[in-house]
Order: sequence, then C-alpha cells, then structure tokens
Amino acid sequence: MTPQLASLQQRLGHSFKQAELLTRAVTHRSFSADHNERLEFLGDAVLSLAVSSLLYERFAASDEGDLTRVRAHLVREESLHRLALSLDLPKVLRISEGEAKGGGAQRPSILADATEALIGAVFLDAGYPAAHEVVRRLLGELIDGSVIDNWAKDAKTALQEWLQARRMAVPSYTITETRGQAHAQTFEIECAVPALKISKRGEGRSRRIAEQNAARRLLDELIARDKPNAGLRD
Repeated sequence: MTPQLASLQQRLGHSFKQAELLTRAVTHRSFSADHNERLEFLGDAVLSLAVSSLLYERFAASDEGDLTRVRAHLVREESLHRLALSLDLPKVLRISEGEAKGGGAQRPSILADATEALIGAVFLDAGYPAAHEVVRRLLGELIDGSVIDNWAKDAKTALQEWLQARRMAVPSYTITETRGQAHAQTFEIECAVPALKISKRGEGRSRRIAEQNAARRLLDELIARDKPNAGLRD
C-alpha cells in the first residue's frame, strides 16, 4: 500500500484487511479494467442505508417525507464531492493521463463516485457496522447540527419561490454539455435568471441532478447578495 493510500485510511478511520479493495475504490474506469464502478453501486446502497439510520435516530419526531428530503441532500453529488475533497481524494485518484489532462481528478461526478466506492469497499472489507461507522464519522456532525426545516424543499422549488416572492420570472435551465457514454453520462446544466443577469452551472449523472445542483448554487448566490445592507448587484 502506498503512503498516500495509508494516509487515506487514517482519514477514513478504517484500516483495510484487503488492501486491494481500497486501491480499486480509487481507480477510475479510464485507468484500469479493475475499476470502482461495482464498488460505487454497492456503496450507494450502503450509504443510503447508513444515512437513513442516522437520520431516523437524530430526527425522531420527523415524518418519512422530511427524512427522505434530508437524505436526498446528504447523498447528492455535491455533498459527496465535498466529502471527497475533505478526504483529499484528488491526490489518490487513479485516472488515465487523458482524463487527468481534462481535469478528471477534480470532476465532481468522478469524485462523488469514488466516495461511494470507498464506502462499498469498507462494507466488503469489514461488514455493515464498519461502513456505518465510517458514514457516521464523515456525516455525523453535519446531521447532528441540522435543522429539519432547512432541508424542507429541493433547490429548484426553493429558487422558484424565492424569485416569485420578488415578482420575478422563473429561471431557465439549459444543457451546456453532455459527457460520457449513454450508460454513464454526465450532464452540465446552466441555470439562469436573465432579469438579474446571473447564472450558475451544475453537474450531475442525470439532467435532474444537474438542474438541482445549478439551482442550489444560484440560490446560494442570491441569498448571499440579499443579506441586509448588501442589496442585489447587476
């Protein structure tokens, strides 16, 4: 095991008995036939279960709808991308030279997939309790500090309501780029509010996810601009 992967183990808080699982988890399909897509598939399910369990414990008075919305925010690509950066995954990701030149080591979709693959690898290496503990370590503080009402609406709905409350037209969504093969595409969407001369872009493994990510970034910008005494800038 390389020093970089050994350091990643420490950041995860899990020491692998089967080191090859860790290596596979950070291997993109462009680098090797022994890549992380199957681990990603498994990790997605394990992550969803672990987050569901943590939310069930944290929000005992919340109904299914609220818990589902919070879970969707926590396991979305943008959240997993942030986790990947906190784990320094770009430094250990194994990708082809061509993919690296195209910025693949920083691409949110690739890093989110690798994060899920790591959780799948922990599950195969030591079972669900170990995987649950890793998820708790990575997301527990965020979950414990959450307020359920802050997660009540998806980004597109929240953005639309923010604009309508100010008598502005709904935003437009435009596909600016589609990458990858049909079975594993990444979409880039631009969300724009022409009246305010502002737009943001988001990526995702489906058009819906990309639209949500773009809407969330645009809404965050609008809220930041709309703080008291700040005003809206053209």
